Amino acid sequence: MSKTLAGVIAAIATPVAEDGAPDIPRALKLARYLLDNGCDGLNVLGTTGEATSFSRDERMAVMSAYKREGLPLQRLMVGTGAAAVADAIALTRHAAELGFAGALVLPPFYYKGVPDDGLAAYIAALVQATVAKPVPLYLYHFPAMSGLPWHPALIKRLLAAHPERIVGLKDSSGDMDFAHAAAAISPDFAVFPSTEACLIEAKNGAFAGCISATANCNAELCARAFHNGDQKALDQAVAIRKLFEGKPLVPGVKALLAHIHGDPQLARVKPPLAAFSAADRTAVVAAYDAVCAKRVA
Repeated sequence: MSKTLAGVIAAIATPVAEDGAPDIPRALKLARYLLDNGCDGLNVLGTTGEATSFSRDERMAVMSAYKREGLPLQRLMVGTGAAAVADAIALTRHAAELGFAGALVLPPFYYKGVPDDGLAAYIAALVQATVAKPVPLYLYHFPAMSGLPWHPALIKRLLAAHPERIVGLKDSSGDMDFAHAAAAISPDFAVFPSTEACLIEAKNGAFAGCISATANCNAELCARAFHNGDQKALDQAVAIRKLFEGKPLVPGVKALLAHIHGDPQLARVKPPLAAFSAADRTAVVAAYDAVCAKRVA
């Protein structure tokens, strides 16, 4: 089972229609744009994609649309974690059957403080349910949101139990010591920090790449950093990421996407998220335009 995911991966936003459902046409258009403008791959239906705010059927419909549109699924991972094991199994099976390159798995996030045995049983259920079509599994480490870490000892346990299936991890903790510790577990374990600040380090072999929310807005700069070692491009990419410090990230990214693409509908978020404030939008758009004015070919 080959691993094909590496480099600049955008945690792609999911456009939302007026009725609150995923806006499939806009989602596909945005995916095409990102893949054609700097992204080596996409993480579909992650945190930035508001996956846990959509129903299982809505998530499966988005996944099916990517397949139907002929998007390169070998360049895409998709979030399939859920609080209910049955939902996680259904989503992971769907990802496998469609041909996604990987399934990104949050732990079942409602009960906190559960033992490693419970998390190991959850992963074992996903592995067993996809034996017929063994989609690679990436662990999604975001303890600030899920309340449950994929800590190094547990990662080692899962790799020992499922060496052909557990292939990597997305680290959204912001703890680079953890990211380095996870990457050191095995040279075959692909770790993706959530910040583009790591991209030149990743180019040099420390990580597989990054999976970033702000790559929705700075992918071309990220690509220059990862593929060419361009420090100036990296500095500009990080400057764009820093525009959202202290602000709600997902509404902010969507507000900036609306500006970049000239489409106000891209700013819509799904409850419980709320729209970016007008003041924050004005500040971020102005600062983004200022960074872009300094770009060099």
